[in-house]
Amino acid sequence: MFGFFGIGKSRSELGKWLDDRGISQTWLAQKSGVNRNTINALTSGDTDRAPTTRTISKILKAIREVDPAAKVDDFWSM
Repeated sequence: MFGFFGIGKSRSELGKWLDDRGISQTWLAQKSGVNRNTINALTSGDTDRAPTTRTISKILKAIREVDPAAKVDDFWSM
């Protein structure tokens, strides 16, 4: 579940959140049911990728297992 990730990479707010907690992208993909490639794109510093509402919902549900107070605004500007 946990690992050491993100060293030297440009990261999105989602990527930084995962890194700060030592949570892997693989864990998030498995817990959320979102494709690993999508998680990878959303955690990179490339802000061109905007998630769908459904993807945000799935990711947030998984994140709230770790941080029940997490909000969409913590990760994406809406």
